[in-house]
Amino acid sequence: MSAVDEFAALHKAGDPLVLFNVWDVGSAKAVAEAGARAIATGSASLAGAQGFADGEGIPFSALLATVRAISQAIDLPLSVDFETGFAPHAEEVAANAAALAEAEAIGCNLEDRLLDQDTLREPAEQADRIAAAAGAGLFVNARTDVFLRPLMKGGNPNEPRLVDAAIQRAYIYAAAGARSFFAPGLSDPDCVAQLCEAVALPVNIMRLPDMVSNAQLAALGVRRISYGPAPWSEAMERVREAAALASSV
Repeated sequence: MSAVDEFAALHKAGDPLVLFNVWDVGSAKAVAEAGARAIATGSASLAGAQGFADGEGIPFSALLATVRAISQAIDLPLSVDFETGFAPHAEEVAANAAALAEAEAIGCNLEDRLLDQDTLREPAEQADRIAAAAGAGLFVNARTDVFLRPLMKGGNPNEPRLVDAAIQRAYIYAAAGARSFFAPGLSDPDCVAQLCEAVALPVNIMRLPDMVSNAQLAALGVRRISYGPAPWSEAMERVREAAALASSV
């Protein structure tokens, strides 16, 4: 079994792969020592830890250097948040994905939003980008922002029409070579269950405040759970609180 297939096997029904997202070597080591089965970076976390904005604000060379450092420091599968691939065209996505694979990443998230516009890529165009990353040997966790876009605007991401739109994208992304389907922003148990039932790929859900437990997500059919930027945000908040306390003495 290849390393990618071994990673794929971690996405189990009833026993989902839980990824407590990291941002550097130190956080990766801490998460590994806590018993993680795999390591995954978060885009906002990794960029923010180096002083860059999310949304590919970090240079790809800096991302790649961090990926190399993490992969050399841990002995676990490493998935990288690749955002939109750090490239405008599928051919360049393929080259960047190959660089991630050379840096010993086993997988990547690849999202379907357009960074400079408030919209999503057409499914066929995104499928080409997914195929490019998969062709480089990576396990592609195809992320759709169908739900995250309305959530970030203060709207309701848990609407049946959005679930239907996500299902249509999932079929196309699977045919392009995606190995799992990431739907951040979705949180309603009934909607999550509907998505998991309709999509053949392992479904990845991101933890949000007031969401049902990981055990309940597993019962709904979720096979991968991500923590996104929350671990980094919470760690930085504790640092700020400790620094404020120290400064007040």
